[in-house]
Amino acid sequence: MDLQLLGKRALVTGGSRGIGKAVARALALEGVDVALLARDAGRLASAAAELAAASGRTVVGVRGDTTDDASVRAAVAAATRALGGPITILVNAAAEPAGFAAPPRLGEIRPEYLHAEIDTKVMGYLRCARELVPGMQAAGWGRIVNISGLAARQTGSAVGSIRNVAVAALTKNLADELGPAGINVTVVHPGITRTERTAPLVAARAAAQGLAPEAVEAQMAAANSINHLVSAEEVADVVAFLCSPRSRAIHGDAIAAGGGTPKAIHY
Repeated sequence: MDLQLLGKRALVTGGSRGIGKAVARALALEGVDVALLARDAGRLASAAAELAAASGRTVVGVRGDTTDDASVRAAVAAATRALGGPITILVNAAAEPAGFAAPPRLGEIRPEYLHAEIDTKVMGYLRCARELVPGMQAAGWGRIVNISGLAARQTGSAVGSIRNVAVAALTKNLADELGPAGINVTVVHPGITRTERTAPLVAARAAAQGLAPEAVEAQMAAANSINHLVSAEEVADVVAFLCSPRSRAIHGDAIAAGGGTPKAIHY
């Protein structure tokens, strides 16, 4: 299927590693010129060079902090200049991943911790959308995909649930506001996902439990209905479709990309 993405421009936050980098690769391979936004200049430069070489497209890194209004404005301006025109695709993925560390208990949740999570994963997403939406409105077309997580649909981490539900709520509000302008907004909920961070975490857990790494991965995969540890690339395939003109019928909705949650029915 031709996703009709050739020649479009995208900004991917958190694009120097993990799901963000996998999304940037998928988009670039579909013919999109991509700006990666992250805080680590060295990692950004390495990721941009790698993806440009793999895809033959323009891929640039722009340093920015999504918790700071001025930094986001400067980064979006730099990305627009580097890509040579308005950016009509935004993928928000800049957040600390959940799913590996033990979540904080009630008595451990301090205001500054919760505020930092919300500032990054909710306000950060909003800041980036706010800067790019005017250009999308002028073009009469746009796509915003917010990467959230399945903690929005299950208990176990109060902070994880709060921030992810908030991203879903932000998504639906933006969708209703921006849909008439031709801008589709969706949220993707990954579950536990294989990224470059997975191997050392699996090795540490295997050592602590006296198990082989393969056994630990099997434990992780058992949390979903396909008994397969979903990769960042598999999540990125879903996101690339949602970024395309072919995704017009999907708007304001949450798309799970975690291999299925056993016994849960969402309707």
